[in-house]
Amino acid sequence: MYAVFKRELFSFLSSMVAYITIGIFLLVSGLLLWFFPDTSVLDYGYAELSGFFSLVPYLFMFLIPAVTMRSFAEERREGTYELLITKPITLWQIVSAKYLACLALVLFSLIPTSVYYYSISKLGLPEGNIDSGAVIGSYVGLFLLGSAFTAIGIFASALTKNQIIAFAVSAALCGFAFLGFDYSSQIFAMQNFETIISSLGINQHYQSISRGVLDTRDLIYFISFSVLFLFLTKLVIEGKK
Repeated sequence: MYAVFKRELFSFLSSMVAYITIGIFLLVSGLLLWFFPDTSVLDYGYAELSGFFSLVPYLFMFLIPAVTMRSFAEERREGTYELLITKPITLWQIVSAKYLACLALVLFSLIPTSVYYYSISKLGLPEGNIDSGAVIGSYVGLFLLGSAFTAIGIFASALTKNQIIAFAVSAALCGFAFLGFDYSSQIFAMQNFETIISSLGINQHYQSISRGVLDTRDLIYFISFSVLFLFLTKLVIEGKK
């Protein structure tokens, strides 16, 4: 499993795709946080990163599918898929290794954004006037959100050998998982099903963690969500095998 994880991670790091994708993510998030008038923290006037954590999920809907789209799709396109699944490791280990490699890249993309926290902390009056607990909770929420989106991306990549199709399917599923249940709940608002349907979506649980409250129900939700899509990925691979 470690060999597959290392191979996958170094495969990403040896190509320009990972650097371009992460670079675009950092560039866009930086512009939105510091320069665009409607979202700039400097114009907002408060020492907090709530705007940043509200914007990143939408960037993740495109960043993570771009990272995961090649996981299985490229293996099938290059003809190494059959060689991979005949190695003396289980399918679950293969799926987990690829998932962890993609998740590591998502983590790498988040680490540089800690500069934003340091900068705003220094700019606050008085210096350090920022809710660190809420920031830490929001980063935990972002990581869990990234883990859920990564599981979706791995699943989409296993469905096809075309990376563009894998990207489109993954982005659509991520968008629905994050926002679809909230919009769907409005249809049933008068039937008292609104709360139940909203709780099935990612957004409600992400917002809960972003407030700095680590509820075990939210943690169980994200873990279960990721495991579900990894299990579906395994089923897809078994079917193609």
